[in-house]
Amino acid sequence: MNESAIRRKGGANLRETVMHGVFFLCALASILAVALICIFLFANGIPAIKEIGLLDFLTGTTWKPGNDIYGILPMIVGSIYITAGAIIIGVPIGLLTAIFMAFYCPKRIYGILKPCTELLAGIPSIVYGFFGMVVIVPTVLEVAKLFGSKISSGSTILSASILLGIMILPTIIGVSEAALRAVPSSYYEGAVAMGARHERAVFSVMLPAAKSGVLAGIVLGVGRAIGETMAVIMVAGNQPRLTGDFLKGIRTMTANIVMEMGYASGLHREALIATGVVLFVFILLINLAFSVLKRRKDT
Repeated sequence: MNESAIRRKGGANLRETVMHGVFFLCALASILAVALICIFLFANGIPAIKEIGLLDFLTGTTWKPGNDIYGILPMIVGSIYITAGAIIIGVPIGLLTAIFMAFYCPKRIYGILKPCTELLAGIPSIVYGFFGMVVIVPTVLEVAKLFGSKISSGSTILSASILLGIMILPTIIGVSEAALRAVPSSYYEGAVAMGARHERAVFSVMLPAAKSGVLAGIVLGVGRAIGETMAVIMVAGNQPRLTGDFLKGIRTMTANIVMEMGYASGLHREALIATGVVLFVFILLINLAFSVLKRRKDT
């Protein structure tokens, strides 16, 4: 090996070493960001939970900062209701749209539909909120009155669920379609060769093979729904109360934080940060449940 070849090899090794270092630093930065967020939340939230009392904080039904009463159960239930409603509305539509785009959609229509679904992901939350106020809220009010309801406002759990169901569509569609297209075509060809029709091959072979990616899309959509703030504030009614009626307003944990953090101080501010801790734990539990479910299906 001549001297120039040795130099080229040494330069290539140096560049590879430098890039490894850059990638490693980027990974450390991501880990550090998550660690700092966790430290901030728990360092500021745990003392408030201790002072208020864990059970009083999590199971209390009254939120009155002026009287130092901090119970976030109505907000927890509100977040669960609205997220569940968004899942019921958004997941079937998003999954069926992804199946259509992956296996049924003509190329001409796909060229229009794909950019449209991607555009949904880029629309700001405040714009979704305006759409909900102008379109969804009045529609829910009118339809409810047609069925005999006496509600005076369309800012309800149902309105927020419909809006969030629309907002999580691009996430579910994008990830699910990518997962479906990643399944080897030999799976489909084998199913058809054994006599399965197109629909049976898609729903009985291709979809189960892409379960991991589809579940990932659903989990990301749930994370988007449970963490959404501005759009929910504009259509959910923002009433901190326990109710099982989907035609009544309610307040979520994120909305509670945003609405009161601007003027909160002392224990009130710490209680809002503690609400963020609860929300953070919710998302961690969702991701943990997904990881456990994925491992069971892989074994």
